[in-house]
Amino acid sequence: MDMPADAPRDEVRPARTRAVSAPRLSWLTLALMTTASVASLRAAPTMAVYGLACVFLYLVPAVVFLLPTALVSAELASGWNGGVYRWVSEGLSKPLGFLAVWCQFAMTIFYYPSLLAFVASTIAYIIDPALASSGLYTAIVIMVLYWTGVWVSSRGTKALAGLSSWGLVIGTLVPGTILVVLGMVFLAEGNPSAAPMTASHLLPQWTGLASLVLIVNNFLSYSGMEMNAVHVSSLKNPAKEYPKSMFLAMGLVLLIFILPALAISWVVPADQTSLTAGVMQAFEAFFSYFHIGWMTPIAAVMLISASLAGMLTWLAGPSKGLLEISRSEGYLPPYLQRLNRFGVQQNILVTQGVVTTIIALGYAFIPNVSNVYWIFSTITTQVYLIVYLLMFVAAMKLRRNQPDHPRGYRVPALNVLCTVGLLASAAAMVIGFVPPSQFGGGSVLVYVCIIGAGLGILGLLIPWAFLRFRKPSWQTEAAREEEATS
Repeated sequence: MDMPADAPRDEVRPARTRAVSAPRLSWLTLALMTTASVASLRAAPTMAVYGLACVFLYLVPAVVFLLPTALVSAELASGWNGGVYRWVSEGLSKPLGFLAVWCQFAMTIFYYPSLLAFVASTIAYIIDPALASSGLYTAIVIMVLYWTGVWVSSRGTKALAGLSSWGLVIGTLVPGTILVVLGMVFLAEGNPSAAPMTASHLLPQWTGLASLVLIVNNFLSYSGMEMNAVHVSSLKNPAKEYPKSMFLAMGLVLLIFILPALAISWVVPADQTSLTAGVMQAFEAFFSYFHIGWMTPIAAVMLISASLAGMLTWLAGPSKGLLEISRSEGYLPPYLQRLNRFGVQQNILVTQGVVTTIIALGYAFIPNVSNVYWIFSTITTQVYLIVYLLMFVAAMKLRRNQPDHPRGYRVPALNVLCTVGLLASAAAMVIGFVPPSQFGGGSVLVYVCIIGAGLGILGLLIPWAFLRFRKPSWQTEAAREEEATS
């Protein structure tokens, strides 16, 4: 699972934001931007346990979720500035628009612990690989790195803007290529694959719903396509170039996701694959085989650089979008709207950090680190799926209620695509409550209660409370004056 590398600083703006003329982009540039926003190696171990079947498990959500999301968000972005808040507010209602923005922000509360758990396991391969399975070690690393990130972000460092592109190259493309090339050489020398690579293994074995649960993780792996839809108006011919750009991006993203996952499955048996340390397990195995073990720490540093760059770039992004909407509409109390001397929403970051710290302690008290990682990843997916459910419904209503509203790009068969995306998102949310087969004899009821509580409290109860107890005084004076004169 992963999030886009580019922080959505312009994704959730109030409807009154002034228009800014954007420079022209080529469809190829937009395709590469989208690839950089979505692709990552962090999800590879999750699908590697399926071996060759990971190809099927990546293609299905690409068709039923990735494609509808990319094309539908392009129409919305070409017709309404302001991102998901504006889309849902116009199509449904302002409170539901706030819910969409809140879920974009709230999913990061569980995203950061799962991301930093991956970093912790990667660092362990530099220090002591045994630490990768230590919950206490993982919890300490999460807390130290998160609060360091808060301190860096609160300084308003402008250099953070370029970290995402460097993180993609250094931490994704280079190690991903190395992993796949070593894997191919490994097989070419006659070594057997740890996972069967025959045609009979193209489809996952059916052992009940639990055998398909890991596909849910791929929905969030593909999330973020809507972020770059805001650039659709920068294309010379959006109607022709945007679909071409998205299909190329889909192909590149699928290659980056599938090939490293296969490489891991060639050398690490499924029952030994760690959901947090699987990439490093594969690197260690390959480097050991080729007698270049000294490269293990180098590969670890590359992966760490990508994850930390993504975290720093994203840390202030969703919270900034939430802040701007809240200051305009008065959704959050004044304490959470305050800025520090660098103009950064430090109180939101600190409050989020307290919750993140509490969540991180779960790694210290739950024995299996991989289980905790999966639980947090699933809650993240569940919360973010609310955004897409609202987006697809809003898109259909906007096409029906505002058919003549100017749009730079119109999706062919919009209702069909929205229906497919809506059903896929709903199905993914339901399947997310089924424990994966890796949980073995764990309590199904406990798992369902944890996922349900995370989704209900974080994705629904908290935003409802903000709306229920909202006060007129929470809206900034400047916003009230602008509203009165408009």
